[in-house]
Amino acid sequence: MSMETLPLDLYKANVELQLRITRLLQEGGHRWLESVQKSSLRSVEQTTAEIENLLQTGNWQSLATLPADTFWRLFQHGVNDSQAINQLAIENQTKFTSGLQEALEAWQKSVLAVVSETSAAVPVMDIFKQWGAPWANAASASDTQKGA
Repeated sequence: MSMETLPLDLYKANVELQLRITRLLQEGGHRWLESVQKSSLRSVEQTTAEIENLLQTGNWQSLATLPADTFWRLFQHGVNDSQAINQLAIENQTKFTSGLQEALEAWQKSVLAVVSETSAAVPVMDIFKQWGAPWANAASASDTQKGA
């Protein structure tokens, strides 16, 4: 590895990190989408069951208690859904955090390997001089223009 490939290798390590983070975000979004689809399916099933209850009601007394019964059933389902959403949020955050930690560790190893291989061939200070040179040239050109 040489000084010429150092910027490219560091750039590749950074792009790999960005792509891994993007994949983690996409996976999290996919998990949320699956959860919403399951919730929607349950909701359709519940509505179908309520319609069936209504159609099977044979007297006025049963029909009169149907709204209260439905309310409490829906309330309980809402509590269950809320708990499921909280659990899903915790799971998603845990998976994202561990995936992000793995991605950062891989990035750190990549950057360390690039810098270690390059610094074996070129003194470390020379690596940083390469990046400082354009800024130093720009600053000296700016100072020259101010003095004129």
